[in-house]
Amino acid sequence: MKRLTTQQLVPGMIVADDVITSNHQLILPKDTVLTDSQIMKLDLYGILTLHVKDEVMADPRPLPAPEGQSYFTRIKESPEFKAFKKVYEAEVDSFKNMINQVVEKNTQLDVKELLNRFLEMVMDTAGHASILDMLHNMREYDDSTFAHCLNVGLICNVFAHWLQLSDAEVEMATTCGLLHDVGKLLVPHEIITKPGKLTDLEYYQVKKHSFEGYQLLMKQNIHEHICNAALMHHERSDGSGYPLGLKDAEIDTYAKMVSIADVYDAMTSARVYRAPICPFKVIEIFELEGLQRYDVGFVLCFLENIVNTYIQNRCRLSDGREGTIIFINKPKLSRPMVQCGDQYVNLAETPDLCIEALL
Repeated sequence: MKRLTTQQLVPGMIVADDVITSNHQLILPKDTVLTDSQIMKLDLYGILTLHVKDEVMADPRPLPAPEGQSYFTRIKESPEFKAFKKVYEAEVDSFKNMINQVVEKNTQLDVKELLNRFLEMVMDTAGHASILDMLHNMREYDDSTFAHCLNVGLICNVFAHWLQLSDAEVEMATTCGLLHDVGKLLVPHEIITKPGKLTDLEYYQVKKHSFEGYQLLMKQNIHEHICNAALMHHERSDGSGYPLGLKDAEIDTYAKMVSIADVYDAMTSARVYRAPICPFKVIEIFELEGLQRYDVGFVLCFLENIVNTYIQNRCRLSDGREGTIIFINKPKLSRPMVQCGDQYVNLAETPDLCIEALL
């Protein structure tokens, strides 16, 4: 038996112990053979590590063939993505240097400079929807904590615009996203990148990163919302999160936004065994497992806006048919209406079918 981080999991691994939340909710029972969907479920619940058995079974539900990812391949080959990738990589390096000065030398963080540089990158990217699609393709290049913070900052910026927040509130949400995970930089690098199992002490060091980030930012004398986002981004509205087990009204508003962006980035992050995942699969997992765990108004706004960006997009269904997404079912966002030739398929009424890939 060994303890692995969720980033190290692959389909076919066997859960060695019951996986439960801090309020004793069972997520996965012992002896579960992990699938890709269950690994994303662990991300959704904020599970950082778990025990798995030494043996590995074959993945019970193989992933779709790579040709189903042509939508993201097309984006990856576009001039816009190549320009974005160049700016993104430079910004990750700049962000890394700035934050390392704070973590290693205790220098004062210039939040305004950090935000201004970041917003320049956002303005160079055409459209909020395209930012999320480009991030899908960036994850295979860099999955470091620095890149994750940059991703969550980008997602929070888009999210805040969807919520129609003021310019000042958009800037606050963006900054909260950028700095939410700085506590992980205080966890020894060899633990974060450890390929093998974690000891109980190492697991404790990983899990206390929320407190570490909060304390670091409090010393910087920056806005309380930013400090709270670092402390509370693993809290959940139903009280199942950590480190404090807070519930709905007790959680900072910006931390609620960051928690959704953080989980979305984790669920769509690079895995050694898969290409970028179909957004409708991520939304389905949110619907099945997550709506009650987040601020309902926030999470529905987030998911609905993601889905709306794919209206009129071509897709492949799980039975092999190809069609066009023509209508969104608000009660079931992951299951829109799809036109396949002269046939109309309402996925909300056909539970045996789903969108397998965007084309």
